[in-house]
Formats: sequence, structure tokens, C-alpha cells
Amino acid sequence: ELKASIPPGLIDVLALPGLGPKTVGLLWKKGDVTDVESLEAGIDSGTLTDIPRMGKKTLANIKDAIEFSRRSAGRMRLGDAMPLAERLVESISAAEGVTKIAYAGSLRRGRETIGDIDILAAANAPESPTKALTSLPDVEKVLLSGETKTSVRLEQGVQVDLRIVPESQFGAALMYFTGSKEHNVMLRERAIERGLRLNEYGLFEDDGEKEPPQNRGLTPVAAKTEEAIYEQLDLQPVPPELREESRPESMPDDLVTLESVKAELHAHTVASDGTMTLDELIDQARRRGFHTLAVTDHSKSSVQANGLSVERLLEHIDAIHQANERHDDITVLAGSEVDILADGTLDYEDDVLARLDWVIASPHSSLRQDASKATTRLLRAIEHPLVHAIGHPTGRLINEREGLSPDMTRLMEAAREHETALELNANPWRLDLRDRHVRMAQELGVIVTIDTDAHGPGDFDLLRFGIMTARRGGLGSSLCPNCWTEDELLSWIRSKR
Repeated sequence: ELKASIPPGLIDVLALPGLGPKTVGLLWKKGDVTDVESLEAGIDSGTLTDIPRMGKKTLANIKDAIEFSRRSAGRMRLGDAMPLAERLVESISAAEGVTKIAYAGSLRRGRETIGDIDILAAANAPESPTKALTSLPDVEKVLLSGETKTSVRLEQGVQVDLRIVPESQFGAALMYFTGSKEHNVMLRERAIERGLRLNEYGLFEDDGEKEPPQNRGLTPVAAKTEEAIYEQLDLQPVPPELREESRPESMPDDLVTLESVKAELHAHTVASDGTMTLDELIDQARRRGFHTLAVTDHSKSSVQANGLSVERLLEHIDAIHQANERHDDITVLAGSEVDILADGTLDYEDDVLARLDWVIASPHSSLRQDASKATTRLLRAIEHPLVHAIGHPTGRLINEREGLSPDMTRLMEAAREHETALELNANPWRLDLRDRHVRMAQELGVIVTIDTDAHGPGDFDLLRFGIMTARRGGLGSSLCPNCWTEDELLSWIRSKR
């Protein structure tokens, strides 16, 4: 009965970032708001300004939330799309006759959100992988089913396109359907300059004929692998993450990899809002071959995250140091994720911060500050002599919250001057720093940490999403403390003490 009495469109209003049940109820009862459209109309006409607590600033924030929601519509986060794609690939690869399979598109390039999932398969019998896809239990509707292409919509709301290609042409097809469009255009132009012709079927000698070479039975110069095509074009192979542009401006020799990470510098225990005990957290880091782990439970202002009072923190520091003594195969640092308050001050006094081995300072509240205030706030933390890193600097949540919009150039310049790291938080809800910010850091020589912000054992597996984002920004290991040797890392950390 209650559900029937509420306009169905209010569910969409409640889904807007920053709007809770009380606010939505007020808008409905006092402003006749029944859906997003009537909400937007009320803001534009000014009729909602007479409602209590609905000042111009509040309504402007709601308007921003509507626009942000529209920009995010239909996009799936990388952390949701990739496990789904991997499950699809695993299911299809088990079909009879499938000899090669891979996902492509923006997912393979590691974009933070994707619109659909592209999969390529080579098979002795094309109908086999097609049937494997269309018969999956989460296929909601078959949109298209042909000999070389099948499209379905899953119950998760995402479209999946499966293309069947000959194994001899798999590399050319993978290159083409990975994209980006700009990168493919560059490759085709480079082929033309060398008297060649490139398409999704292969790299061919250009004999001047208009009819596509594959239709005339010509044998490609290269097609089976991407590496062979790059070689014929006199190009160093470009990792998928760096194909967003026509050609990466720079590609460091030490581009970060999952294997190069040897330290986790942002992780939580049951002392705050984590699910692992201290020893369980250490064990997870050890299993991954890390030489260093920083334990960084929340500070006192993060009440919702069971943040530590000064007294609890000091006890926690002692416990971490004792644990470090017990484990001689890994260095365990007593750290804290310290809130950066709205004015830029830190959540603990300096004498307390000085007791910590590692300080990562993060914004968790007042995430709608204007750009000027946000910049000043983060600069104060960057310039603080006891701060090692700034955690998830904008505080955004992908598809949910836009977060702060500080002047990143000023932050980068200050971070470089003070040798303060900016974190790339690997949680796929965050991926903050963004890829473009990572590129800026790489160009300016700013230190970037890549951390999982682990709260449970499985969170360590989120590291790969941070790595993909870092690679999209062209980050080299030399600027990533997580990739340094233990001596190099500890030397930098101690320099802040």
C-alpha cells in the first residue's frame, strides 16, 4: 500500500547522488516533484526556492546531480564489466571447437566505464561459440544472431557483441575492435605511407585495386598477431591501455605492471571499518609477495568508519610495531588514513602524526566544495611536512559522486616540490587519481602510489584496476613507490620524519 501511494518516478529521484529520503519526501510533498523531469522543471522555473532548506546553492547542487546522472547513464564500471567479461569468455571458450578468444573494445583499453562488451572468438564451427553465448542463463534477449556476429542483452543491462573470426586473422581483428578509433586511424595512415593497406582482416600489400583485398583472396603480410602488424609498420607494440589516443606521446620503458608492485600502502583492519585482523591483513600482503605493508585505519573524525581516537591510535601503533617484530619477512608500518578536514587541517595534531611511520591524508567530507576551496584544502595537506601521500584526492565515486574539482596543476606542482605522493586508489568505484591526472603526474615527475584501500581479503585483487588506470596514464615504476625496492621505499618514507 505504501509503495502504491508513492509516485514511481520518485525512485529515480532518490537514486540521484546526494538526495536522501527526507529531501525527496520534502520535494514531493511541498514542491509536487514526482520524477526527475518535474524536479528539473521546478529548479529551472524557480518554484522550488520557497521550500524550506531549498536555497539556490542546494538546488544548483541537485541540478548538477541530475546532469552527472545523465552522463553516467548506461555505463558500467570497469570493476563490474571485467569480471563479467571474463566469465563470458570462460563459458564461451569451453564450447566445442573454440581455438582462441578474447575481449576487446574499451574494456581491454581499461576505461573506467564501458558501454558494452566486445568479444572475439576463433572456432572450427562458428555456431558453437554463438550457441554458448545465447544459451547462458543471464541472457535477457538475443538482439542479433548471424554466422559472424551475435549480439545479446544481459540481465545486468549490458549488451554483448560476439564476433567470429578466422584464427589466422585474429590479431588484426583484435587490434581493430580494441581501438580506439583514433589509434586505428593512425595505424591505417602509417600503413598507407608504406604502400600497405590495413583493416580488420589483416595488413595487405596495396595493389591499387578498390575491392577489399580479403575479398580477392589475397594473403595478408601480417594478421595473426598484433605484434606482427606493429612490426611490419615499424612500430613498437602499444599496450591496449595506451591506445586511447592516436599514438601515445610517451611510453616509459618501465611502464607499471601488476608484477612490479611490491608494497601496499593503504589498508584497513577491524580496528576501524575493515574485516581483517592485523595478522590476517599481514598474511594477505605476504601471500602477494609484498615486502612492505602500511596499516592505515581511519582517523577520529570518520565516525561512520569507526575512526580511532588518539588513545586508540596510540595503542594501535604499539600493536603494529609488535606485529612488525613478529614478522621478519615483511615490513609492517604503523600508519593512518587521516581525514583532511574542510579547512585543510588534519584530524590529528602534529605530535600524534609524528608517532606514525606513514601518513596518508584523504578527503572524506565536504566533497562539494568549490574548486578554489578544494584546492586550498588539499594544498595544505600536501605541504604538511608529516604527510606522505594524499589518498583518493577528489573523493569521487564513479557513476555515483563527482567529488572535488581542485586545480590539479597546482596540486601536482606542490606535490613535486614537497615530494608528497598522490594516490591512485585502485578500488574500481574510485580510480582516483583519474588516468588523465596520472599522465599529468608522469609528465611533471610527481610521485604516484597505487593502493587497493583494502578493507577485506578480496580487495587486494582490485589492484589490477589501478594498474590499468596507471598504464593508461603512462606511469613508470620509477615514480611509483609501490614498485620500489624496500630500501628505496623506506628511505623516502623516513625522509618525511
